[in-house]
Formats: sequence, C-alpha cells, structure tokens
Amino acid sequence: MNSTGRTGPGRPPRLSRERIADAALQGDMATLTMRQLATRLGVSHSSLYRWVPDRDGVLDLVSEVMVDRVLPEDEPDAGNWLDWLERLAWAMHDEFLAVPGYAAHVARPHRHHLASFEKLRDGAVAAFLAGGADTRQAGQNWAVFGLGVVRWLAAAGNAPEEPPFALYLGTLLRGLPRHDEEHRPHP
Repeated sequence: MNSTGRTGPGRPPRLSRERIADAALQGDMATLTMRQLATRLGVSHSSLYRWVPDRDGVLDLVSEVMVDRVLPEDEPDAGNWLDWLERLAWAMHDEFLAVPGYAAHVARPHRHHLASFEKLRDGAVAAFLAGGADTRQAGQNWAVFGLGVVRWLAAAGNAPEEPPFALYLGTLLRGLPRHDEEHRPHP
C-alpha cells in the first residue's frame, strides 16, 4: 500500500485519504466502525483497508485533518502570542465540538496521532516562548493549556453548571486575579 492507495495501473481509486477523513468526520468518533465508514463511502470494507490499517488508522487520519484545521495560519510572535493561543483554543472548540465524540477521544491518554499533536504542541510552545516563557515553562504551559482545553471540550454538555468556554479560556490564558499578600486566603 502506498500513500495514494494505488497498487498499480488501472482506473483511479474511488477513495482518497481526504475522502476517508471527510466521511469519518460525519459520524460519531466513539461509535465509528470500519464497516459503517465503508458504507458511508460506498465501498467494501476490504477496499477501505487498502488505505488505512484499522479504526485507529482512521482516527489518526481524522486527527491529522483536525490539527490542520485548528492551527492558525500565521506564526505566533511577541505581539500576537496570546491572541494566537486564543484563536487556537476557539478553533479547537469549534472543530472538536462539531464532531461528536472527537474531544472525548483525544482527551483519553494515548488516543491521538502523535505526529499531528506534536505539530499542535510545537505551535503552542512557540506561542508561549514568544510570550516570554523559557523552554521548560513553555512546555508546562502547553500541558496545562492543551489538557485544559481538550478536557473542557470533552466534558462540554456533561456538567450541569459548566462555565462558559470564554470564561474558562480567559481564566486559563490570563490567570486568576492576583491577591495582595495581606489578603491571601491561605497563610
């Protein structure tokens, strides 16, 4: 199998990685099956296996597409790093919630496409570095930011009194209000 799914001369393939990802994105990631996806594409499930090895391969392909959709096109710099992170988070909000089960899928440990999420991580770390964080702190900031956003999205709709995403994101990116030493709630 090659990256185009072609094994030799003949008619062009009915499938493509893009077509598979688009069809997968039309359903619920939690219940997606290879048979269901093949039916949606109008092909046999054995044809689908020429393009992706299994369900996890489909989910990896979906993750590649999702990361490309959510990453801002510009690079973060000292003047736009916070805005860049906010645009990233809102894009994640819009795209991840548009696909049932996707946020819950990526919120689980080791259930995401490593290469895609490295690209996402690298962009966010670059933003935190542009904002003045050192390398260690930028990595830690990404862990808090990335996990926080994804887990909020995974839980969206499940909590009876969840805070609005804008409030959550504002607190996450700007921090809680600082208190004077004399007004600290704990010694």
